[in-house]
Parts: sequence; C-alpha cells; structure tokens
Amino acid sequence: MPPPSSNARSLLARILLRWELQDLAPLASLAALVLFFSLFSGGFLRLTTAVEIMQQSAVLAIVAAGLTFVLLTGEIDLAVGMTALWSACLCGWLFQRLAAEPTPGSYVASWPVVVLVIVLPLASCLLLGILSGVITVASRLPSFIISLAMMFIAQGAATYLSRGVAFRLPSLLCTLGNRGILEYQGLTLLPYSAMLAAVVMLVGHLVLTYTRFGRYVYMTGGNRQAARLAGVRTGLIVVACLAVSAFASGVGGLINAGRMTSVTLDQNQDLLLDAVACVVLGGTSLFGGEGSMAKTVIGVITFTVLNVGLNQMHVDEFARQLLTGVVLMVALLINGFLARRR
Repeated sequence: MPPPSSNARSLLARILLRWELQDLAPLASLAALVLFFSLFSGGFLRLTTAVEIMQQSAVLAIVAAGLTFVLLTGEIDLAVGMTALWSACLCGWLFQRLAAEPTPGSYVASWPVVVLVIVLPLASCLLLGILSGVITVASRLPSFIISLAMMFIAQGAATYLSRGVAFRLPSLLCTLGNRGILEYQGLTLLPYSAMLAAVVMLVGHLVLTYTRFGRYVYMTGGNRQAARLAGVRTGLIVVACLAVSAFASGVGGLINAGRMTSVTLDQNQDLLLDAVACVVLGGTSLFGGEGSMAKTVIGVITFTVLNVGLNQMHVDEFARQLLTGVVLMVALLINGFLARRR
C-alpha cells in the first residue's frame, strides 16, 4: 500500500494535469498584480487592504455571478447596471412612503415594511429578467438588442421614480453594506456584504457544477442545436439565466445603495462594464459554453486588486482609467491567445 504522501502527490499531479494554460492565465495575471503593488505600493500587503478588497468586490461579485450564467449560454445582458439602479430606487421610494417619519429626514419602519420594500424591488427585477428572456426567445432577436432596450427602460423608470431626489434606505441595508463581524483593533475583518457575495458565488458554483440545470446551461452555450436535439429546452434555459442575472443585479443594487447609505441616480454607472470585464477576465468565453463561477471569482479579485492598488498609489483619476484599460486589454489578449492554442 503506497504511503499517504504518495497518494497526495499523485492526486495533486492529476489535478494539475487537467489544468491548461488558459486556466492558469487569470491566476498569473492576479499574481503579477499582487507582486507589482507589493513592490511599488508601501501599504498594499496589509490587513486593511484585504478588507478593502472584500468590501469593494462584494457588489461586483454578486452581479458578475448572475452575468456568468448569461454568458455561459452565449447571450449577454446589458441591463445589469440599470436593473441594479432600478432596484435601489424602488426600494428607497417605497421606504420613504411606507415608513413613519417622526422627525424630518428620519424614517422608522417595522420589520414587515422593511421586508416588503426589499422583496418588491427584487421581485420586479426578476420580472424584468423574465420579460427580457421571453422577448429574446420569442422574437429570435439577439439578446444584445433586447437587453439594451431593457437597460433604457430600467434607467428611465428609475429616473422617473426618483426625479433626481436622493432616497433614504432601511437601516438593514446600510448595515449589510457597511458592517460585519470579527472586529480587530476597530477594523471589521469580515464584512456582511462579502459574506453575502461568497454565498451567492458558492450557490452559483454548486448549481453550475452539480445540477441538471447547470449542465443544460453549458450545453445551450456550447452547441444550441445539439442541445435542442438532445431534448434541452434551450429557450427556457435562456429565460432562466436572464432572470437569474436580473435578480442578482437587483441584490447588488440594494447592497451598493446600502453601502452608500442612500440612493442617487449616479450609482451603478460603471457596473455593467466592470461586471463584464470581471467575467471575461476570469476566462469565461463570450461565445458561451466555457467558463465557471470559480473563474469569475478570480476575475473579480483581479479587477478589484487593480483598482485598490492604483488608488493606494494615488494615481490620478484620469490616468487610473487609462491604466486600468491597458492592463485589462493585456490580460484579455493573453487569455485569448492561450484559448486559440488549446
């Protein structure tokens, strides 16, 4: 009988042999960024940096998790940012009308009201996702076009509802966005938002890896015609994935608004592009059928490390956008080159 150490080495070797260069490229990009900022940013390797990365990546991770389902089917959802904005605006609008106002500007609400003002926006986001999916499948138009129209609908509804006025939010959302557990020297080591993002990512991973629905998602994105011939209702899969994406966007919008402690129309402006960049940066294909939730996690962490590192180096805001675009372009080109060599 071989020793335990030999079995462990053989298991590790089998795992590594299943990995390909394309799978290692996102990890290499992340490692290169961490090394660079460790050398040129004095305070990067600190506990506060890790907490900042968790806080900044939480909303992006939630939205990117839902978007991963859509991209795996070979579709795209351009409405995620505005769906998140609509969710937050509807929540704030309902809260200020249903909650009591004992003093001007101060709102108090019972638990049933708090639950209602959170559930209704999420339900509306789910309906928007279902509607987008049904129209996409029924019209046979590209999801790019339908989700673009849905983006303008969600943005217009949020603008009409708020009319440029900032809304207050339930204290529960503010707590989820800014508080956490395991405090050390006044620093919250584990934010609630990061814990929620981890749960969303874990559920997404389990669904994609171990359920029939997850297998159908990959089949739909890999070869839709073959999936239909195999008995997969690909239209229903597309509708479900767009609904998942819209619901996740709604959750992300509420958490982001809670982090800001209020709702304004300038929130979530870059959420769509950032989420797409994270998913693709992790190695998920825009053409469907290839990717995973684990890769999306790597993409989210890489993107957030880049933003936090540039911020700590006090790079000019305009130069920061340029450098972010250049780094993302290089990483995506490397991933694409390795994908062609498979």
